[in-house]
Amino acid sequence: MKNLTVSRRYAKALILIGQEDGRAEQYNAELESVVGLFDSQKDFEKALTNPLYNKNDRKRVLQAVLAATDLSVIMKSFLTLLFDKGRIGFLREIASYYKDLADELKGVVKASIVSAAELSSDAVNKIKEALSKKVGKNIVLKVEQDPSLIGGVVTKIGDLVLDGSVKTQLMNLRETLKKGENV
Repeated sequence: MKNLTVSRRYAKALILIGQEDGRAEQYNAELESVVGLFDSQKDFEKALTNPLYNKNDRKRVLQAVLAATDLSVIMKSFLTLLFDKGRIGFLREIASYYKDLADELKGVVKASIVSAAELSSDAVNKIKEALSKKVGKNIVLKVEQDPSLIGGVVTKIGDLVLDGSVKTQLMNLRETLKKGENV
């Protein structure tokens, strides 16, 4: 839980800087490229985060890599700050939360829909349009399938959950019947 709180704090700070200087999208792309570097060069990430190595040596490695990149001055300073504060290991979470914040700035919201059966592309488009109208923003929709729902769909937009599944309706009916027996 603490990692999530820390990651959000750093992501929010960077997005505020991005809003001020109009480079929020650039910072998003730069964060993604650094995460991509971590993904492709696992030893680089380990070298930066492993406390068994001397901290000054690890910082020199980071500075050498940053000097060889075309990252913005703000991003280089941000990554150095993360290292100095011992938070460079949270970079993936920070980048993920930053992406959500950057999408929100652009008016894009992530949503997911889980259905019991496979939905046609036409049905998915109609749902996407309806959700977009409901929230007044563009929707990026993730579609999943879960046969245990029996029928219907469950839609999630941020913290809002719209559960129209048969499984939930049957569970609610069951609870209602149980309450009726006890009365």
